[in-house]
Amino acid sequence: MPGKVAKIGTFSDWIGLFNDWRKDIGVNSADIDAFHFDTLYGAIDTEEIEFGSYKGRRKWENLRQIPTQQMRDALMNMIVYQGDTEFASVEQQRNLLENAPTEWDRRAITRVMIEEMRHGWQMCALLVDHFGYSGKVEAQKMLERRAFENKRLLGAFNVDVDNWMDFFTYTDFVDRDGKFQLQMLKYSAFAPLGRSMSYMLREEAFHMGTGNDGLRRIVEAGVIPGWLIQKYLNKWISSSYDLFGTDHSSSAHWAYVWGVKGRYDEPKNDKAPDLDDLNDYNRNLYRDEVAGLIERFNSALRAGEPKLYAPHIKFNRAIGKWAGQKFHAQSGELLDDRAYGEHLKEYMPRQRDRLRQSPDRDRRRHDDSLSPDCPASCRE
Repeated sequence: MPGKVAKIGTFSDWIGLFNDWRKDIGVNSADIDAFHFDTLYGAIDTEEIEFGSYKGRRKWENLRQIPTQQMRDALMNMIVYQGDTEFASVEQQRNLLENAPTEWDRRAITRVMIEEMRHGWQMCALLVDHFGYSGKVEAQKMLERRAFENKRLLGAFNVDVDNWMDFFTYTDFVDRDGKFQLQMLKYSAFAPLGRSMSYMLREEAFHMGTGNDGLRRIVEAGVIPGWLIQKYLNKWISSSYDLFGTDHSSSAHWAYVWGVKGRYDEPKNDKAPDLDDLNDYNRNLYRDEVAGLIERFNSALRAGEPKLYAPHIKFNRAIGKWAGQKFHAQSGELLDDRAYGEHLKEYMPRQRDRLRQSPDRDRRRHDDSLSPDCPASCRE
């Protein structure tokens, strides 16, 4: 990595940079400062590689056991991208800490941020402990990029999450993509990565529960109209489609062949994989899950409100075969330039839409909603 010199020799050195990063982005509140961050490894389902060309062999415990440098590089790249999203999400949400609609929401977002930081910490621990000098450089760079400077590796993680509709939709649906990615990595032939996923998946469940419960409360309150809620669904779910990667991805193909990243439903799926279609396969599983969640919200809509829906998989795509094309958010119909420009005004959030949200007006309903029917994952 020309021009880049690692400042860290050990993981303790990296922790010093991590503490500086928290202060620099302005999230070092008393609750966060008091939290003890740690590297956590859980159980994996089997010690044998579960798919690909090395299926049946023992999973690798260190880089020396991985057969080729190309495989090691691909594995490090996956860890870097995963860690980058974790730190980015904290930077995206950092300005919401001081304007939570309720005290419960303030505690929830604080916990979400702490756990996202810990996930980034976990990925950097893998880089420093297993990937030598290159891993140390990448772990350092992870704390130097900034979402608010548009420098995070994936576009969706450079977008501000600057209101609570954003936050609830983000945690319900972008973090749900995170669940899919973590589950696919849990099957990895690199055992330390698989073991890292157990605690991360457990923590991710709280993030999704926070978002889902927040959206449920909003729908039930009826204060924010359905058409405006739909705009935020369109924004973050379409972004999440892109997070599964390009169609016909050679990277996904080889990650599967090498056994480092599986399909989301790998243990239950006894069909031979279509190696040319892995990203789109997982993307469609995600859309099916999302559509089911949104259908539950529809049962709580007020009479006369239009039904909410998961946006069409072609809508607002920045990568893959539908990238840059102009499709209707609900029907998937191809639109001309003028019609699409008008369509985006109607179907995606704009600055003036934020003014229609009133945290003060919502606060009473949020307080009333903190009742025993809140899911257990929301009260942990």
